[in-house]
Formats: sequence, C-alpha cells, structure tokens
Amino acid sequence: MVRPGRPPQDPARQRERAHRILDAATELVLRWGYDKTTIDDVAKRAGVAKGTIYLHWKTRDALFTALLRRERVLMLDDVRRSEPATLSALYGAFARELLRRPLLHALLGEDSEVLGKLTRQKRRGAGSPDLLPALGSYMTELIKRGAVREELGEHAMVAGSVLYGFLFLPEGMQGIARPSDDRVADLVADTIERTMSTGRPLSGDDADAVARATLGFLDAVTEIAQTKLETSMDGSIR
Repeated sequence: MVRPGRPPQDPARQRERAHRILDAATELVLRWGYDKTTIDDVAKRAGVAKGTIYLHWKTRDALFTALLRRERVLMLDDVRRSEPATLSALYGAFARELLRRPLLHALLGEDSEVLGKLTRQKRRGAGSPDLLPALGSYMTELIKRGAVREELGEHAMVAGSVLYGFLFLPEGMQGIARPSDDRVADLVADTIERTMSTGRPLSGDDADAVARATLGFLDAVTEIAQTKLETSMDGSIR
C-alpha cells in the first residue's frame, strides 16, 4: 500500500506528478522570482505534500535545475519541429523559441530578478563544452559544402554574438521601439545569412547535405539536453 505523501509507484504516474510539480514551479518563479518561491508554495500550487517534492528532488536547487533543463528540451523540440535547413534558419528558430520562453531568456540574460541565486549558480558553471564537438563538426560540414565562409573564422562566436545581441536589445535604444519577437527572429536569421554565408547558390546535393547536417546538429544538441534532463529526473522516476 502506498503511504500518504509518497509518489505512486507506477512510473507513468510518477512522471506525470513530477511534471506537474515542474509546471507549478515554472508558474511561481515567473510570478514571484526564484528567491521568493518556496517549496511550500510549489507544493500548494501542484496539489501535493511538501514531502512529496523532496521524494522527487532532494533539494530546492535540484528541482529548479530540472525545471530549466526541461525548458531547454522543450525549446529544442519546438526548434526541431520547424525543420530548419540552414544555419541562418536554425539561429532564427533559436531566437524565436528563446524569446517565447521567459525562463530561458532570463537565464541567458542572467536576470537575477527572475532567477535570483540560481542565476548566480549557473553563471559559475557557465559554458557548454559538451556541445563543442557537435558544433565543430556542423560548421566543418557547412564550410565543406560552401554554405559558410571559411575565412571568417570563430564561426560559433559570430553566430552566438548575433543571437545574443538581438535577444537582448535594450528597450528604447536611440528612441527606436523594440521590434516584435518574430521580427527579432527574422533579423537574427538575416544577419547571420549576410555575415556568415558565402553568398553562392548551393547545388541540390550541397543544399540537401546542409539540411541534413543542420538537423543532425540539432538532434545531437537535443540528445545532450535530454540526457541532462533525465539525470535531473532520476530521483523523480523510481
């Protein structure tokens, strides 16, 4: 017999409860900020006992780490569904999805008002070296196929700088109203295309290879993110 406060033993029901807790935590962090959101608040919003949350995650920080990792996986899934076929389309899709996910936007922008202490912790562990091999292979294939300028160099830094620059445009810069999120995503894609592409039309074979490489890179990144999420959820699904 399952004792009160324990997650049900059925893995599917455990997973559903874990995600319900994460849904509640997401709502409250966006409303109040990380530092003001307590486990008691999350438990009440999710309709579970406080002890149940600690059966899923040993610490408050572990819960919120799982929340952010889930946001990354959901974002990447949405990018994948858009089926980007080029580097510019990929980064435009990244921009569009990041702008519609305020928790990830807050994390990238180190917004302590939203994520508080959690942002400071993530800053100390900044960087994703596990993505570098996949990114390097992707850029190498784009250069080989004539899609990206080899002489440009620092391809990942250039693409990342364009993405971050547009994501964090200051409000009212030089008296100009901030564009809509869709327009920002289009500007990211256009700027990367103009900055990084060779400007030469690709053959059908090369265009197909670039599309496969783009989705292959996205799949590799998603697999890494999914593995990290599953690590965070191991205590939730016993």
